Amino acid sequence: MKKLLNTFFAVGLMSVIQACASSVAVEEFFSNDAQAYDIVILNGRVIDPESGLDAVRNVGITGDEISIVTDAAITGAYMVDASGKVVAPGFIDYHAHGQSIMSGRTQAFDGVTTALELEAGIMPVSDYYDRLAREGRPINYGASVSWAAARISEKTGAEPVADFSFFQNSLKERSWQEELADEQELAGIISRVEEGLDQGGLGIGFLLGYAPATGRKEYNFVNRVAAEHGVPTYTHARFLSTIEPQSSFEGFEEMIAVSASTGAHMHICHLNSLSLRDIDDIVELVDGAIGQGVNITVEAYPYGAGATSIGAALFRGPQWQERLGGVKKTDFVSVRGQLDEESFDELQADAPGTPVIVHFMNPETNPAHQSVIDKSVLYPGGLIASDGGDWLAPTGKPYDGETWPVPAEALNHPRSAGTFSRFLRQYVREREAISLLDAIAKMSYLPAKYMEDSVPAMARKGRIQAGADADIVVFDLASVSDKATYLDPAHLSEGFEYVFVAGTPLIAEGELDTSVLPGRPIRRPVRHETAGMVQD
Repeated sequence: MKKLLNTFFAVGLMSVIQACASSVAVEEFFSNDAQAYDIVILNGRVIDPESGLDAVRNVGITGDEISIVTDAAITGAYMVDASGKVVAPGFIDYHAHGQSIMSGRTQAFDGVTTALELEAGIMPVSDYYDRLAREGRPINYGASVSWAAARISEKTGAEPVADFSFFQNSLKERSWQEELADEQELAGIISRVEEGLDQGGLGIGFLLGYAPATGRKEYNFVNRVAAEHGVPTYTHARFLSTIEPQSSFEGFEEMIAVSASTGAHMHICHLNSLSLRDIDDIVELVDGAIGQGVNITVEAYPYGAGATSIGAALFRGPQWQERLGGVKKTDFVSVRGQLDEESFDELQADAPGTPVIVHFMNPETNPAHQSVIDKSVLYPGGLIASDGGDWLAPTGKPYDGETWPVPAEALNHPRSAGTFSRFLRQYVREREAISLLDAIAKMSYLPAKYMEDSVPAMARKGRIQAGADADIVVFDLASVSDKATYLDPAHLSEGFEYVFVAGTPLIAEGELDTSVLPGRPIRRPVRHETAGMVQD
């Protein structure tokens, strides 16, 4: 009997040794019963863009972190069968003006787990983070420092309010849009921007196109500040025109020159809508700069219409309609519906902050327009970003943040609900214009990678790996689809069956849990002045 037991022990020990020597990790050998995770996602097609993993795996989550990605059997307290589904890092939206609870919930159904206000930015930065932390958010949030708010404050004397509405309401004031800053004002702008960076802002947002008379030196000097702080800038280019001078091409030349001379990381917002029909020449320009080592990144959205305020400077001045490629006032839609000459002029004069949608292109009916959008959306290394906004009642007022579901009459650009699903549906499933792995990289890994040097927390996002944040989406590639349209935008995207934010199920079996607000701040280290010392 003793000999039999010794033999049994030796055989068992040999099995352990062989397991250690094989490609199966020790933790996988014992994982069947030794480790139970908080959440386990089984049998999904796991996509990790950083490592290139695209295979059926099991994912174990403990707390807010991914603990294991394995082909071994694992168990947990909360089990998800993802057979036949895609398991991917949650999407990161660089261009999310909608920062309300309703907007976050809507974007979660589009696969977004992190929504950042980077193009416009916010000021004061500390007020923004304090308010959102106090109220709670369904998905992760963050903002850059608003150069426009700093400029508005210095030119008008109005103190900024940490909400996008401050910018919209300031469009009635022409001084900050049309006048150069003097030395004192420029010093004030730079001081306010640096204060925002010290408060943890994610870089500097430049709505340069809304203040086209800004001095070239001002734009250069503020980008120098970004370079000194090691943060990116996010620019809406100075001009929007196919006619020279003051063309879109010239605006891109300026951004490239400033990035090359200052060393600042220049992120160009909505490459598609800024380029108009000069996309071929502008892409060649950007390609050449990147090839020479200039630090430039871009983003785009898969739609042919833009959204902005009717009082924007680009809708004024000589030949503005011709400069925009022949756009008509009847191409604009507001809360009143489609505009005509009279209603357009009335809104621009009396309510310049009114949001409008303007149809620059019609890809559904014009293949040439679709080609322009494709060139931007499929740009190698480019990101997908929504440029979405908050939901408005028919009166034009934003809804209370707790309103849910989105009312049927709510108004918005369909990008606010369907950007990422539309990209997956059109470009991956229907047209097979890009691989699923590369598509996921554009929506998750690359946004995290481009920011992680200045925001260390981003090094844990955009990945499905042990140690990464548990921001995860589970979706059905065969059915994922955008449902929001221009005329009827209040429709959630379909196909996202599970959305986990910081390890919390926000959407489960396609249903939203309104009792949880697991979103966390994405923020740079805050610098505090204490007894003459600056502390991180």
